[in-house]
Amino acid sequence: MNRSPYISNAPSVSTIMFKVLLALLPGIAAYTWVYGAGILVSISIATATALITEAALLKIRQRPIQPYLMDMSAVVTAWLLALALPALAPWWLVVVGTFFAIVVAKQLYGGLGYNPFNPAMVGYAVLLISFPLLMTKWPAPLSLAEHPLSWSEQWRFIFQQTLPATVTVDGISSATPLDYLKTQLMLNKDVASINLAPIFGSFGGRGQEYVTAAYFLGGLYLLQQRIISWHLPTAFLLALAGISGAFYLADPSHFAHPAFHLMSGASLLCAFFIITDPVSGPTTPKGKLYFAAGVAVLTYLIRVYGGYPDGVAFAVLIMNMCVPLIDALTQPRVFGHEK
Repeated sequence: MNRSPYISNAPSVSTIMFKVLLALLPGIAAYTWVYGAGILVSISIATATALITEAALLKIRQRPIQPYLMDMSAVVTAWLLALALPALAPWWLVVVGTFFAIVVAKQLYGGLGYNPFNPAMVGYAVLLISFPLLMTKWPAPLSLAEHPLSWSEQWRFIFQQTLPATVTVDGISSATPLDYLKTQLMLNKDVASINLAPIFGSFGGRGQEYVTAAYFLGGLYLLQQRIISWHLPTAFLLALAGISGAFYLADPSHFAHPAFHLMSGASLLCAFFIITDPVSGPTTPKGKLYFAAGVAVLTYLIRVYGGYPDGVAFAVLIMNMCVPLIDALTQPRVFGHEK
């Protein structure tokens, strides 16, 4: 007679993390094509910092190092944080953010499986609050940059913050579409005229649309492999489209079209790769719907009314605090028991 648990061939943590990294590759390729190879440097720095920091903390905690490093959870955190940062962020900024994510947000809570907050979003939020000026220096897409940098010039800028004599920082950087939209609305311009700026494409930021589409393809792969469930990305995207659509219908001259919010910022990265973190997110199917919808609503409200152009990191961290309550209120009825 068969005995429980009736689970066969459950994937290991390292297998799950490897498939997440594989799903991020299309987005990284599109990011490199649009903004240049500087993002590969940031990803490499973040990965090295995450592995070295995690190994040091495991040694201090007298834990076996190799098994925990081989699960690749630190690498996933590093990649997600690097993709959330400006592509030409100085090397030390990447190191500080990754160090904080691994040490404070993960290891000090007990390591993988015990952290209540998403480590990558903790690292990003700390950098955004501590170094707001550096976090707003996003590179312009290569097709729009006044002076596109070569690979060697991007390398020197990341490590030495030096540019060719004929190039200024303003010549390689630009505001993000979300930031530009918010700034121009404060100058009493309407959305239709703002969208005529060259940084805007058909739906979101020019070039950023390709990166977002690549994240969507990676997310479909995770769904196909059953690494993530449909509840979180579906609820997030529908809730974000719903609230942005309601505001847009109320006043289209002041609020952007829902497609803009879906295709801009970290929306798709959040939907498929950030809120799907199984440790810091809810465990019940109904709870996942509430959690993702809450992240979407907070993201939109911060974008529109908050002090930051994109609210994904803060929205995720706020909803992380609500996870225990969400799980407690959405537990399904135990089979054989009355409600």
